[in-house]
Amino acid sequence: MKVFLLSIAGTALLVVVSLGIPERNNGESASGKSKLAATSEHSSTTTKKLSRPKSRYTVVDTGQNICYDGHRPIKCPEKGGVYDGQDAQYSGTGFSYKAIDGGIVKDRNTGLMWQRKHNSKRLSYYGAKRACESLTLGAYSDWRLPSVKEVYSIVDFRGSVGSRFYINSDYFKMEYPTDLDLGREPTHRVEMMGQTWTSTIYTGNLWDRNQEAAFFFNFFDGRIKSAGTRGRIELFYRCVRGKEYGINSFNDRGDGTVKDTATGLIWQKADDGRGRDWQSALSYCENSVLAGFTDWRLPNVKELQSIVDYTRNDPAIDTSIFTQKDREAWFWSSTTHGDHVRQATYVCFGKCDSVDGVDTHGAGAQRSDPKSGDPDDWPPMGGQRDDVRIYNCARCVRGN
Repeated sequence: MKVFLLSIAGTALLVVVSLGIPERNNGESASGKSKLAATSEHSSTTTKKLSRPKSRYTVVDTGQNICYDGHRPIKCPEKGGVYDGQDAQYSGTGFSYKAIDGGIVKDRNTGLMWQRKHNSKRLSYYGAKRACESLTLGAYSDWRLPSVKEVYSIVDFRGSVGSRFYINSDYFKMEYPTDLDLGREPTHRVEMMGQTWTSTIYTGNLWDRNQEAAFFFNFFDGRIKSAGTRGRIELFYRCVRGKEYGINSFNDRGDGTVKDTATGLIWQKADDGRGRDWQSALSYCENSVLAGFTDWRLPNVKELQSIVDYTRNDPAIDTSIFTQKDREAWFWSSTTHGDHVRQATYVCFGKCDSVDGVDTHGAGAQRSDPKSGDPDDWPPMGGQRDDVRIYNCARCVRGN
């Protein structure tokens, strides 16, 4: 039996995919061992299972099950060790898909049905919306363009630019574009052009202009960004059907914590406003004591993105529930970025600025930063001249 834990899956069997790495379904592989026990020399048997009640908003795991330091894969740290608390040490809800006749993949975790086909013809935002809304597939005609949280549910963070998509290509078709003119994007190459529309409109001013923009996810390089919905911009799209996914239900517990009753996660209500490098952010949460609990940790990137409020942008979080000390802050996740293990992922809760102070990607975007070092030693990243901060904030979470 071939079991993987990739980003999206679906066959007649219930499968969790893992690109040569043991299945990560609630911390156990097909043999019943810890998800890291049978992985590689970098594995650890000290995976910490998360106890979560059944929820209305299941945050699907990232798929990451190898630990890293600031440069390379490592054996997962012991409790209290350097780099303890990262994504691979905590097992969440593993990918679970089923292929349905007619070119459909059902996600058993979210209940959503996805178009298996790769739509190779890139379309404008409204062209993609119309294409989904007019689609009839598997006798269903209620297809739509998915939201950013729905798209993010099928992302697998073991992707790598040029070698592996950020999605389970055993179940979901994905191909490199063959007809792109990269003359306007000299810093890009075909292996980076997997931008896929979501239906989620950015409520701020992208590029500090009064223009409508929507979020997209790049299944080739593993980032959420935004693009204008008008004009010549054309991106990939993948249609979905089913009950809307990704609706939070926050409850302020009055003890410095907030419970999302939809996901079952409990959050630190107020961050401390302090910027830290990645290892320090891991340590900060692992050693936090709040509301009588000591099992706090830095959230993985999907958990962190689950509390983004995409109806807001300054910051992109419900400030009637949460306190964000610096409204321009970006927040670390525990997830190493797949295509560059010296970087880890973060979510922009404040505007996602360039070094020039321009909101190039939108509050609610997800990018990556070097895990440590002096920000002044780094040039701007990419064609949009992304700012490099390194010292990002942290908001801790616990799983029950």
